[in-house]
Amino acid sequence: MVALLVLPVLAFASLLKQNFKGRHRLIWVLIIVFLPFFGSILYFIIIKRYKEVNLLRRKVRQFRHRS
Repeated sequence: MVALLVLPVLAFASLLKQNFKGRHRLIWVLIIVFLPFFGSILYFIIIKRYKEVNLLRRKVRQFRHRS
């Protein structure tokens, strides 16, 4: 029961910190609001992969820039 309240709050807090464009942020807000438990879990899974991909892209750009 606590997870149903805590997970969406944590997801919203994390969502506010992310640098998403307006439409993407709105979509995540709707997913978290209408599917609080599963939407929050989905958000955390996808955002983790999103961060990993962006980190890899930055490293590739830095490597290309050095060459």
